[in-house]
Amino acid sequence: MDLEKISQTGIEHPIKVQEEPNYVIQYVKLQLAPTMLSDMDEIPVMKFGDITLEIELQDLSPEFQEIAKKELRETPEVVKESVTKLRELLQEETDLLVPFDNDAWLIRFLRPCKFYPESARNLIKQYYSFKVKHADMYDGLVPSRETNIFKANILTVLPNRDQLGRRILVIELGKKWDHGKVSLDEVFKGCVLFLELAMLEPQSQVAGAVVIFDMDGLSLAQTTKFTPSFAKRILDWLQDSVPLRVKNIHIVNQPYIFKMVFALFKPFLKEKLKNRIIFHGTDRKSLHKYMDPSVLPKSYAGTIVAPRVTGEQWLQLLLKCDKEYEAINSYGYNRK
Repeated sequence: MDLEKISQTGIEHPIKVQEEPNYVIQYVKLQLAPTMLSDMDEIPVMKFGDITLEIELQDLSPEFQEIAKKELRETPEVVKESVTKLRELLQEETDLLVPFDNDAWLIRFLRPCKFYPESARNLIKQYYSFKVKHADMYDGLVPSRETNIFKANILTVLPNRDQLGRRILVIELGKKWDHGKVSLDEVFKGCVLFLELAMLEPQSQVAGAVVIFDMDGLSLAQTTKFTPSFAKRILDWLQDSVPLRVKNIHIVNQPYIFKMVFALFKPFLKEKLKNRIIFHGTDRKSLHKYMDPSVLPKSYAGTIVAPRVTGEQWLQLLLKCDKEYEAINSYGYNRK
């Protein structure tokens, strides 16, 4: 772990260490991070040799401050003005309970809207309206209640970022997916838990995330589990209700029958996201046009020397963050 980097967040030396096969979980003390909504004062970090897997709460580096300025209009003056205006707009929403006194939380929604307060207010309303509409997915949504999806090891985030500093989410819905044991609703909830975590990270708020859908081994029986209602829900979420910049969705190793699945999504795709979905099949050179081999594992003809973090290993970190997810769930419409 880079102690110089950690010192920027107020994190101190590890206070507890738990040994596990092939990795070590460290629990480090930190000052209350401004992006978090709970009063967690301890956060887990997982080390695989020289590789560190952690929730990155430190402030933006000078490099990403410059990116935020160029791409998102983020300057101290714009931030101050936009935060003030967004807070005023939210105070008018009397049926919506949000932490509008938390500047970091407001910035979380302003960044994907390029610091236009009205757009950020609308995104916040859509974010919470979606949760009300799909309360069966969101009520009580914490990692400790969703262990099945992570133990199935079809959903994980790589420990490294891509060459542009973006988080990399890998979803394997082919031969690894036992559709009799893991439902698509569980896959959706796992994705929500991951993206809520990414939303806490200032760098992820600026750089965004990319998704790799690995459909290797997709069967006809699996395709029957996809429905128009599921397709609409996930696209409504991605396109209108997630305050995170999803920069690309890469479809790899897809068999011919995947066309049946994609046909369900097409009617709900907006042009912006449609242009960000790229089909690669088994053509790794095609994937490498967008993702440098240096950030990809061997399974995608990459060269990175890093362990493949399993879903269950990620779960060990997420379980320690239940308190933060409970705080996230405490806001929204119709709350007392």
